[in-house]
Amino acid sequence: MIKAFKKNWPVYFIEAWGLGTFMISAVLFTIIVEHPDLPVRQSFDGSPMLRRLFIGVAMGLTAIGIIYSPWGKKSGAHLNPAVTLSFMRLKKISNQDAFFYIMFQFIGGYLGVLLFKVLLYSYTSSTWVNYVVTIPGPLGWFGAMLLEALLAFTLFMTILFASNNQKFASLTGVFAGIWLAIFITFEAPFSGMSINPARTVASALPANIWTHVWIYFASPVAGMLLAAEVYKNFCHKSSAVLKCHMSGNKHNCNTYKD
Repeated sequence: MIKAFKKNWPVYFIEAWGLGTFMISAVLFTIIVEHPDLPVRQSFDGSPMLRRLFIGVAMGLTAIGIIYSPWGKKSGAHLNPAVTLSFMRLKKISNQDAFFYIMFQFIGGYLGVLLFKVLLYSYTSSTWVNYVVTIPGPLGWFGAMLLEALLAFTLFMTILFASNNQKFASLTGVFAGIWLAIFITFEAPFSGMSINPARTVASALPANIWTHVWIYFASPVAGMLLAAEVYKNFCHKSSAVLKCHMSGNKHNCNTYKD
């Protein structure tokens, strides 16, 4: 473990930076769009879906920016423990690296939200923003659980198909960003749209709101691991990404490399 940390600590810190940046963007744009003292909410008060679209596009672009940034390319921009665990299952990342990836994802996400709690507490803690916590909506915990698993499965299956296709590998991050925008726009009212345990804890910890938090661990991990198993056992097994990894030239692999 110590050897792995000494060798790869820069990419671990990049994972913290990546999810921290994502959470900063999430809180910032939610404040801008949802807080009633600001002009966007005043202009679109009767259009919650349109407001979610604004946030979704902003978050999708944020994710794309992180993924294709020099730092994001260096770590692979997992930004999500469920993604890391699924790549570990596919043997694209070692157990030691996965441990530190996940640890720093949780740390980075939490620090991103904590920054707003310290600097803009009244906005961040307001009813309309509420630390961008993820809690079940009108379908209850069972509906949220199923939707989180379905979205996680869909996202990771897309990542696997795109990244393992020479024609679309370079667009993997774009596809992921588009899905995030769609999910936030249409699904967020039902589960909070997390599909990321570290993202949920990043909000839950400073807010001290842990409503059915287990859903946001179990469902994303189950959904993405299922996608990994389906792809591994039933889908195309030889791929450009696999060959790239086997060649040992990891730094020229697609965005979701390990």
